[in-house]
Amino acid sequence: MKLEWCSMVLVVVALASVSVVRAAPEDEVRAVLDRYVEAQNAHDLGAVAELLWDSPQFLWITRGAPIWGRQPALTRFEALYRGTWRLEPALSDLRIMLIADGVAQIYVPIMFTIGPPGEQGQKTRFLVNQVLLKTPTGWKVASILPIPAPAQ
Repeated sequence: MKLEWCSMVLVVVALASVSVVRAAPEDEVRAVLDRYVEAQNAHDLGAVAELLWDSPQFLWITRGAPIWGRQPALTRFEALYRGTWRLEPALSDLRIMLIADGVAQIYVPIMFTIGPPGEQGQKTRFLVNQVLLKTPTGWKVASILPIPAPAQ
Protein backbone atom coordinates (compact mmCIF):
# COMPACT_ATOMS: atom_id res chain seq x y z
CA MET A 1 0.00 0.00 0.00
CA LYS A 2 2.83 2.38 0.88
CA LEU A 3 4.64 1.60 -2.40
CA GLU A 4 1.42 2.18 -4.39
CA TRP A 5 0.87 5.55 -2.67
CA CYS A 6 4.48 6.58 -3.38
CA SER A 7 4.03 5.61 -7.04
CA MET A 8 0.90 7.74 -7.30
CA VAL A 9 2.70 10.71 -5.71
CA LEU A 10 5.56 10.34 -8.17
CA VAL A 11 3.15 10.25 -11.11
CA VAL A 12 1.34 13.37 -9.86
CA VAL A 13 4.65 15.20 -9.32
CA ALA A 14 5.89 14.16 -12.76
CA LEU A 15 2.69 15.32 -14.44
CA ALA A 16 2.72 18.59 -12.54
CA SER A 17 6.32 19.29 -13.54
CA VAL A 18 5.64 18.77 -17.24
CA SER A 19 4.59 22.05 -18.75
CA VAL A 20 2.62 21.82 -21.93
CA VAL A 21 3.50 24.74 -24.13
CA ARG A 22 0.90 25.52 -26.73
CA ALA A 23 1.31 28.18 -29.31
CA ALA A 24 -1.32 30.88 -29.37
CA PRO A 25 -3.44 30.86 -32.55
CA GLU A 26 -1.76 34.11 -33.65
CA ASP A 27 1.66 32.43 -33.37
CA GLU A 28 0.43 29.43 -35.36
CA VAL A 29 -0.96 31.70 -38.10
CA ARG A 30 2.32 33.68 -38.17
CA ALA A 31 4.23 30.41 -38.61
CA VAL A 32 2.00 29.50 -41.58
CA LEU A 33 2.71 32.89 -43.17
CA ASP A 34 6.45 32.38 -42.64
CA ARG A 35 6.29 28.92 -44.28
CA TYR A 36 4.13 30.31 -47.10
CA VAL A 37 6.63 33.07 -47.94
CA GLU A 38 9.54 30.63 -47.69
CA ALA A 39 7.82 28.11 -49.99
CA GLN A 40 6.82 30.82 -52.48
CA ASN A 41 10.36 32.22 -52.64
CA ALA A 42 11.81 28.71 -53.05
CA HIS A 43 9.24 28.04 -55.82
CA ASP A 44 8.39 24.88 -53.87
CA LEU A 45 5.02 23.92 -55.29
CA GLY A 46 4.65 20.92 -52.95
CA ALA A 47 5.19 23.05 -49.86
CA VAL A 48 2.75 25.67 -51.15
CA ALA A 49 0.18 22.92 -51.81
CA GLU A 50 0.45 21.77 -48.19
CA LEU A 51 -0.44 25.27 -47.00
CA LEU A 52 -3.44 25.88 -49.24
CA TRP A 53 -6.94 24.75 -48.29
CA ASP A 54 -7.84 21.75 -50.46
CA SER A 55 -11.32 22.90 -51.41
CA PRO A 56 -13.10 24.14 -54.51
CA GLN A 57 -13.96 27.15 -52.30
CA PHE A 58 -10.30 28.20 -52.05
CA LEU A 59 -10.09 31.67 -53.67
CA TRP A 60 -7.17 33.63 -55.06
CA ILE A 61 -7.74 36.93 -56.84
CA THR A 62 -4.90 37.55 -59.29
CA ARG A 63 -4.73 40.26 -61.92
CA GLY A 64 -8.36 41.06 -61.24
CA ALA A 65 -9.56 37.51 -61.92
CA PRO A 66 -10.68 34.86 -59.43
CA ILE A 67 -9.00 31.48 -59.31
CA TRP A 68 -11.21 28.97 -57.50
CA GLY A 69 -9.77 25.76 -56.04
CA ARG A 70 -6.35 24.66 -54.85
CA GLN A 71 -5.34 22.81 -58.01
CA PRO A 72 -6.06 25.70 -60.40
CA ALA A 73 -4.10 27.99 -58.04
CA LEU A 74 -1.15 25.57 -58.02
CA THR A 75 -1.22 25.45 -61.81
CA ARG A 76 -1.03 29.25 -61.90
CA PHE A 77 1.79 29.34 -59.32
CA GLU A 78 3.71 26.77 -61.36
CA ALA A 79 3.53 29.06 -64.42
CA LEU A 80 4.61 32.08 -62.36
CA TYR A 81 7.56 30.17 -60.90
CA ARG A 82 9.02 29.80 -64.41
CA GLY A 83 9.80 33.51 -64.27
CA THR A 84 10.90 35.86 -61.53
CA TRP A 85 8.68 35.51 -58.45
CA ARG A 86 9.73 36.73 -55.01
CA LEU A 87 7.80 37.96 -51.97
CA GLU A 88 9.19 40.37 -49.40
CA PRO A 89 6.62 40.92 -46.65
CA ALA A 90 6.79 43.94 -44.35
CA LEU A 91 6.39 41.81 -41.24
CA SER A 92 6.54 44.85 -38.97
CA ASP A 93 3.13 45.79 -40.43
CA LEU A 94 1.63 42.28 -40.17
CA ARG A 95 -1.77 42.15 -38.49
CA ILE A 96 -3.48 38.92 -37.48
CA MET A 97 -7.17 39.08 -36.63
CA LEU A 98 -8.94 36.09 -35.11
CA ILE A 99 -12.40 36.29 -36.63
CA ALA A 100 -13.87 33.17 -35.01
CA ASP A 101 -12.66 29.95 -33.47
CA GLY A 102 -10.46 28.43 -36.16
CA VAL A 103 -10.72 31.40 -38.56
CA ALA A 104 -8.08 34.10 -38.92
CA GLN A 105 -7.44 36.94 -41.32
CA ILE A 106 -4.03 38.39 -41.96
CA TYR A 107 -3.03 41.67 -43.52
CA VAL A 108 0.53 42.34 -44.60
CA PRO A 109 2.10 44.66 -47.18
CA ILE A 110 4.27 42.64 -49.55
CA MET A 111 6.72 43.77 -52.20
CA PHE A 112 6.44 41.32 -55.09
CA THR A 113 9.17 41.00 -57.67
CA ILE A 114 7.42 39.58 -60.73
CA GLY A 115 8.73 39.04 -64.23
CA PRO A 116 8.69 36.74 -67.24
CA PRO A 117 11.29 33.97 -67.59
CA GLY A 118 14.78 35.32 -68.16
CA GLU A 119 13.95 38.83 -66.95
CA GLN A 120 14.88 40.49 -63.68
CA GLY A 121 11.31 41.35 -62.80
CA GLN A 122 9.52 44.44 -61.64
CA LYS A 123 8.79 45.30 -58.00
CA THR A 124 5.15 45.91 -57.19
CA ARG A 125 3.72 46.59 -53.74
CA PHE A 126 0.54 44.81 -52.66
CA LEU A 127 -1.55 44.90 -49.51
CA VAL A 128 -2.19 41.20 -49.05
CA ASN A 129 -5.14 39.82 -47.14
CA GLN A 130 -5.48 36.12 -46.47
CA VAL A 131 -8.11 34.13 -44.63
CA LEU A 132 -6.83 31.02 -42.88
CA LEU A 133 -8.89 28.11 -41.54
CA LYS A 134 -7.84 25.69 -38.83
CA THR A 135 -8.37 22.19 -40.23
CA PRO A 136 -7.63 18.79 -38.69
CA THR A 137 -4.21 18.99 -40.39
CA GLY A 138 -3.44 22.54 -39.25
CA TRP A 139 -4.01 26.09 -40.46
CA LYS A 140 -4.61 26.41 -44.20
CA VAL A 141 -4.79 29.46 -46.46
CA ALA A 142 -8.39 29.65 -47.70
CA SER A 143 -8.12 32.88 -49.67
CA ILE A 144 -5.46 35.21 -51.05
CA LEU A 145 -6.65 38.73 -51.81
CA PRO A 146 -3.84 41.03 -52.95
CA ILE A 147 -4.63 44.71 -53.49
CA PRO A 148 -2.16 46.76 -55.59
CA ALA A 149 -0.79 49.68 -53.61
CA PRO A 150 1.48 52.62 -54.37
CA ALA A 151 5.14 52.18 -53.52
CA GLN A 152 6.32 53.91 -50.39
